[in-house]
Amino acid sequence: MSINLGNNNFYGKIPQQVDRLFRLRHLNLSVNRLQGSIPVNLTSCLELSHINLTSNRLTGTIPPDLGSLLKLVYLHLDKNKLTGAIPPSLGNLSSIGFLCLAYNNLVGNIPEEMGRLGSLYHLNVGSNNLSGMIPPSIFNISSMKSFSLVNNKFKGSIPPAIGFNMPNLQELYFGANELSGQIPPSLSNASQIYALDVGDNNLVGQVPNSFGDLSALWSLDVSNNFLGSISAKDLDFVTSLANCSNLEILDMTSNDFGGVLSNSVANLSTQMTQFFFGGNFISGMIPETLENLNNLIALSLADNLFSGTIPTSISKLQKLQGLHLAGNSLSGRIPSSIGNLTQLYRLDLSENDLVGNIPKSIGNCQHMQEIIISQNKLTGNIPPEVIGLSSLLFLRLSGNSLTGSLPMEVGKLKNIYSLGISENNLTGKIPEVIGDCMSLEHLYLQGNLFQGMIPSSLASLKGLQNLDLSLNNLSGQIPKVIQRLTFLLCLNLSFNNLEGEVPKEGIFRNRSAIFLVGNTKLCGTEFWLPACAIKKKRKFKLQFIILMVVGWSLLFAAFLNLYWRRKIRKNSLAGDSSIKFHSKVSYETLHKATGGFSLSTLIGSGGFGSVYKGIFDQEEKNVVAIKVINLQQRGASKSFTAECNALKNVRHRNLVKIFTCCSSIDYNGNEFRALVFEYMSNGSLEEWLHRENQSMSLTLLQRMNIVVDVASALCYLHDHCEPPIIHCDIKPSNVLLDDDIVARVADFGIARLISTTTESSQTQSSTIGIKGTIGYAAPEYASGAEASKQGDVYSFGILVLEMFTGRKPTDEIFKDGLKLHDFVKMAIPGRLVQIVAPALLSALEEAAPATTRNEVNYMLRGHNNKTEPDEENINYENLSKMNTQVWKCIHSILQIGLACSKESLKDRMSMKDVVWDLHRIKIAYNGAVIHPQRPRS
Repeated sequence: MSINLGNNNFYGKIPQQVDRLFRLRHLNLSVNRLQGSIPVNLTSCLELSHINLTSNRLTGTIPPDLGSLLKLVYLHLDKNKLTGAIPPSLGNLSSIGFLCLAYNNLVGNIPEEMGRLGSLYHLNVGSNNLSGMIPPSIFNISSMKSFSLVNNKFKGSIPPAIGFNMPNLQELYFGANELSGQIPPSLSNASQIYALDVGDNNLVGQVPNSFGDLSALWSLDVSNNFLGSISAKDLDFVTSLANCSNLEILDMTSNDFGGVLSNSVANLSTQMTQFFFGGNFISGMIPETLENLNNLIALSLADNLFSGTIPTSISKLQKLQGLHLAGNSLSGRIPSSIGNLTQLYRLDLSENDLVGNIPKSIGNCQHMQEIIISQNKLTGNIPPEVIGLSSLLFLRLSGNSLTGSLPMEVGKLKNIYSLGISENNLTGKIPEVIGDCMSLEHLYLQGNLFQGMIPSSLASLKGLQNLDLSLNNLSGQIPKVIQRLTFLLCLNLSFNNLEGEVPKEGIFRNRSAIFLVGNTKLCGTEFWLPACAIKKKRKFKLQFIILMVVGWSLLFAAFLNLYWRRKIRKNSLAGDSSIKFHSKVSYETLHKATGGFSLSTLIGSGGFGSVYKGIFDQEEKNVVAIKVINLQQRGASKSFTAECNALKNVRHRNLVKIFTCCSSIDYNGNEFRALVFEYMSNGSLEEWLHRENQSMSLTLLQRMNIVVDVASALCYLHDHCEPPIIHCDIKPSNVLLDDDIVARVADFGIARLISTTTESSQTQSSTIGIKGTIGYAAPEYASGAEASKQGDVYSFGILVLEMFTGRKPTDEIFKDGLKLHDFVKMAIPGRLVQIVAPALLSALEEAAPATTRNEVNYMLRGHNNKTEPDEENINYENLSKMNTQVWKCIHSILQIGLACSKESLKDRMSMKDVVWDLHRIKIAYNGAVIHPQRPRS
């Protein structure tokens, strides 16, 4: 008796009455929507030989009693939601030949008893959560033809005698586990193998030359291992594969293969459709003989060390759909013959040294969906034929030297979702037709020479998520229609010539999502910009009597305002419920607010004064920080006046706000000076970086945000204040954190005050004195150099290195000439994990997803740096737990820290460039990637 009800869209549970079907032999309920558990009473059907319950929604465990169905030869339970362990009782199914438990949520190991299944020819337990060692007895089942453990967590090695003990193997899928050791050469004794997948493991050694004996081999995948030794003989096995006349798929991606890809590739099977050798250390020229593989559909040689030009012979691969040559050192021009590849849908030539124009012949590829030619040295105009390809979904031309305007044909990109043409030399206006790209989600035009106004047609891009127009020459107002873009996550308009009031709705409500620095004519106090001028509206046809009333009203209001301002100066602050004032405050008020300047309210102290926490009402709503000046310090009194004058006109979200000052006499008749600042509830960055209790350590994103905040503040002081201000004492104790861990640069506590005591200590662009703090002060200050913007940049660089290494520049390990800068420089890229702050490393290991060592290898080598990392010093056990993008981010930020803290002040970055680079890193980390990670080839 048989029940064959597969693929009928049934739902509900399997009826319990099935136990009454004593003569049932075949049960097929596959591809339905059945729920619940597998009925235990199935074991009453002792005649059952076939059970097929695949592709349902079954839950619960596999009933152990199934092991009593001794006539069972076929058990198919994959693609359900089964949990628990594999019952050892399944080892009693002596007649079973087909056993598939894949795509469930099974845990534990494979029971040793399974090795007794002498008739088994198909075993698939892939895509579960199984772990442990593979029982050796499994490898003695000589009848096995198809064996899959893919996508689990199995450990151990592949037995050396597997090919002898399993001579009938045809399919072996061990990919995506944690297997180690070498690939056994004995696999070649299983001469019937046509599919072999051991990718995504921890295998080492060489690919056996004996694989050339597998004449039936159709697919070979050894990707994402540690195979090879970056030596000349690593690719010898490729020549032996010429005997595999049926080979169609060859995936060697992300290993340690070195040497040269020889012309012997011409002897490989002409049936080859997929040829992947990306992510290795292969050097030399790309073989012209690849043209012999005329059935290739996908070719990837990306992220290697290939040099020379792109062979024109590639254009003979007429069936090619994907060409990936990114991340090499290829030079010369892009062959115009690439336009002959009319089936091409993905072209990636990024991160090379290609020159010349973008061939307009690429426009012949009418199926093209992705073009990535960023980070090269291309010149000339963007061909209208290329940017007008209506099939494009993804276009990246960033990081070249392209000129001319953005062609009007960009409006034909109806389906594109990501367009990146940043960091070129494009001019003219951003065309209004950009609004016709209805599917656009990511638009990057930053770092060009675009002029004119921001097109209002951007409002048509309803799905836009990331918009970067920074570092251009755009002018006019920010179009209010941008407020309508409800999906917009990040808006960067920095460093343009925009003017007028910043809109307040839509994305502009989220200040952390917009970047406006470098637009000196923008206004809006909500964004820590200057207040907008009140526009006087002309009113026509008003009666004379109304004008007179208004005039007298204004005069009376001015008189009243003057009266109250004088009265406020005489009264204490205690009678006012708000601390947002600008008039001076009395000593009595400050004395009361700090409990008589008691030690319990002391926040910090230094040579120039002490800082107290002040509370102006019982409910503690008005809390401030009060810096009391130590007037015994030479020059402090005059410095107090200078600091007031410098800070009263600066307004920036990342500078601690000054509310008022006090210049009075204390209760002992002594002169008293104090400044009143906003209170920062989370203390200083110094406390967060070096606190003993690391349970409240800063995350990577918080550290990134703090670095961006401090850089933005310095950029404002250096380039957007009149006159410019040089801080001169940037260090963690002078960076305070508010409730939301937003950083504010301060100059109190143990910091130095602004000093103007002598003319020699002043500069034209600063009111700040010299020197700063040991370890953070620029080296030129030691020889008496004047304060400079570059001095602040140096201090900032040291602060960045300290934030990500957890080491102070005065750490005891820095002796005999070794400095924090040198400590970091010597460690990257190869030993990055060894210098990252332990607290940050721990947080990353717990939170980040898994990544392979070879992905980290690629990151550590850098996109354009072809030096090899010192692999012996890389802690891959820790690195493998973290996402590559995370490490790229840390590496990039440390590079900025190094660039800022160079010995020569002429070699240091400007804060304007620092802010720009940091924003790029932050955007990339948050997922709006300017130069996206290439997917696995």
